[in-house]
Amino acid sequence: MDLNGSHILNAPPDRVWTMLMDTDVLARIVPGISTLEKTAENEYNAVAQVKMGPVNGSFSGSLTMQDIRAGEGYTLNVQQNSKIGNADATVTIDLKPLEDNQTELTFDGKAKLSGLLARTGNRVMSGVANSLTKQFFENFEEEISSTN
Repeated sequence: MDLNGSHILNAPPDRVWTMLMDTDVLARIVPGISTLEKTAENEYNAVAQVKMGPVNGSFSGSLTMQDIRAGEGYTLNVQQNSKIGNADATVTIDLKPLEDNQTELTFDGKAKLSGLLARTGNRVMSGVANSLTKQFFENFEEEISSTN
């Protein structure tokens, strides 16, 4: 399943970068995250509860940041497991400065699904992924506004 898109955030790149590297902020803005714990440099354990249409499960696993380009982006490797299936994703995140202290965040990657997640169908899972992405950016915008 392809994961890609972009969103313009109303904050300068250095602020967006700081927020993306802050475990507490990520725990607040990533949909469904109940626990995000740093285990090593750029490595985290995550627990998420996702309830959306036919997808309902508790996921646990790891997040690893690689190819870190300070202030510009990184590659995120995600491995999450649940009773309803597993997700293994690699996503490249890039930040691009825009005028008026705005930042374009783009992401591009792929996710491999197994179990019920894979059997649910690409169209349904793409819809779930799009909804979670939209919620992530709404939460990100709220976090930016609340810290102004």
